[in-house]
This record gives sequence, structure tokens and C-alpha cells, in this order.
Amino acid sequence: MKALIQRVSEASVEVDGQRVAEIGQGLLVLLGITHSDGMDDVAWLGRKIPALRIFEDEAGLMNRSVQDIGGSVLVVSQFTLYADTHKGNRPSFVAAARPEHAEPLYEALVRHLRDALGASRIGTGVFGAEMKVRLLNDGPVTVELITNSE
Repeated sequence: MKALIQRVSEASVEVDGQRVAEIGQGLLVLLGITHSDGMDDVAWLGRKIPALRIFEDEAGLMNRSVQDIGGSVLVVSQFTLYADTHKGNRPSFVAAARPEHAEPLYEALVRHLRDALGASRIGTGVFGAEMKVRLLNDGPVTVELITNSE
């Protein structure tokens, strides 16, 4: 699994012109899932994301987590994180998991995050939909988490 995490002041997702989720200060998580990913990967990310210390403390150091600041998390599925661009100019997505494998893992991660932070602090896109994601990156701070199954 790959999670591209952006610290945001705000973020939102639209599907078919309708806003389906929005958050204030927190994390935008773009999530890619590959064939070998499983529940161990979900559990690892489910622990890591809420505890990741990328928010500044009073001294200006990155010492606080989204959990510490009472922030929110917006999770958006993004199979394109597994793009292979080694040959030619058109990316190949064969490393991305098929929806029947990826969607249950995506939903499991969302459940983990809701359990950790509370349901009201977790927003999601719509799995497999064409989405418009807006964000105001704070910092900018962007961190990639890759699980051990990689």
C-alpha cells in the first residue's frame, strides 16, 4: 500500500459536481493499493496515519499528530499511485489492485481511522469514481508511507 499524505489547511472532494466530503485542518490521504496488500498493511497504516507527527508544536517543530491537534483526515482512493512509467510515455497500471481486491481494503482503512479518530473526523471520496479533489497544502508538507508488502 502507498499513502501519499498531505498536511492541509482544508480539503474537499466532489463527484459529479456534488461535494461529497470536506475537512478543515488535517490530512489528505491519497491511497494506492497493489495486489499483495492485505489486512496487515491496513492495520499498519491505520496506526501510522493518526500518529504521524507532521504538525508543528509551540516551538515550530513537527512534533504533533493529527490526533494531537484534533484534525481531520480525508481519504481518497488513487490507483494511479501504482503507475509504472519505465517504458514509453503512457503509464501502465498493472501493479494497481483490481477494485474487488482494493475496495474492501480501502474501506477497512477508513474504519480503522474512524475507530482511532472518531467518525466525524474522517471524510472519504467515492471509490472508483471520477473525483475533483481540492486542497490547500499547509507547508507544503507531503509524506509518502509505503507498507512492508512493497
